[in-house]
Amino acid sequence: MTNNRSRRMEPVVQVAHERQQSAARRLGDRQRALDSHLHRLEELESFQQEYLRRFDADVGGGMSGIGIRDYRLFLSRINEAIEQQAQMIELARKEVEASRHQWMQTKIKSDAINKAVDRFRKEEYQVSERREQYENDERCQQLFLRKNNITS
Repeated sequence: MTNNRSRRMEPVVQVAHERQQSAARRLGDRQRALDSHLHRLEELESFQQEYLRRFDADVGGGMSGIGIRDYRLFLSRINEAIEQQAQMIELARKEVEASRHQWMQTKIKSDAINKAVDRFRKEEYQVSERREQYENDERCQQLFLRKNNITS
């Protein structure tokens, strides 16, 4: 039977699978972006700590007021960059969670469709088996009747 429900569902299964794969790719992209933002924050914080160490060393060795002002101004800019990066990380985390939720929803739908198609295939197999058994029984009965008619 070429018009089986399971065969008719194949395009639906394929679309569900493609949507799930697409959602998984988006989730991966968002996770990589978050990782990149986290790495950038680590770099900024490391740079800030290094700059603070140099500032402490330079102040201990005697520094002009202008030099101190320039250090503080630069540290202020680094702190602003760290704050901006932290905000970007928060946004990236929200995007990862939204993408994870989307992926889970597509996976649930895809799994449900696959389960239904598996059930259809099982039902089709059972119908086919019953039909084959019926046909075999019919053939045996016909052979039996012919054989009895021939010998009678």
